[in-house]
Amino acid sequence: MLLAVDVGNTNVVLGIFDLTQGPDAPLICSWRLATSRERTVDEYGLSALALMRHRGIEASQIKHVAISCVVPPLHPILMALSKTYFGVEAFYVEPGVKTGVKVLIDNPAELGADRLVNAVAGIEKYGAPLIVVDFGTATTFDVVNAKKEYLGGLITPGVKISAEALFQRASRLPRVEIAEPERLVGRNTVQAMQAGIFYGYIGMVDGILQRLLEECPEAQVVATGGLGRVMAPHIPRIQHVSPDLTLDGLRILWLRNQGGRRPA
Repeated sequence: MLLAVDVGNTNVVLGIFDLTQGPDAPLICSWRLATSRERTVDEYGLSALALMRHRGIEASQIKHVAISCVVPPLHPILMALSKTYFGVEAFYVEPGVKTGVKVLIDNPAELGADRLVNAVAGIEKYGAPLIVVDFGTATTFDVVNAKKEYLGGLITPGVKISAEALFQRASRLPRVEIAEPERLVGRNTVQAMQAGIFYGYIGMVDGILQRLLEECPEAQVVATGGLGRVMAPHIPRIQHVSPDLTLDGLRILWLRNQGGRRPA
């Protein structure tokens, strides 16, 4: 089995693939943990083992680990986790790995591992040209042309960051849940805030997609990330929702960097 670990600024997502079922191995299960720079190797390790055992999976069944991380302080923690708890050297997505995607931005080393992994998985699943919208701590838009070249993208504050700024700067406004409101025009402060945050963010994403599709009209648009399922149904230009896109990308990249051989 392959343990895929996607480390973002808000969540650490763990996923397990059964590689005995071939290169298109299905995702068996996945979990989300809160990202914490203060957690030790043992705290992450014991959390992972407990979650796996709940699904009847033992550490000895994990033969490979693939990691994508955008939180540099956690890099050594996760590499040590792989060796200490699973006895394997982790495959880490970093400059130099074989991706099959040419990166055309000014400094490819600046590109976040998650954005590259999403592009790889999106091309594999939906073809190119492609636009990937990742609703994470930041909301990112990544653009791939018909030649499967990564052109660049946009980075905006995530919806939770935007809402948090509103809560902090407007002292009389309460914290509200980010969810689809009952009505567009709120009849009280909470309803008005929910509508403004939700539809305001949808309008921003849809407006950016409109401009991107004017430049790349044939592109498939796929959404992923923690709030992808919540936001995407209200944005008509999004054609696909793939919550596990980053985990799938880790599986694809692991296979490509194994020379395409079938694991034992």
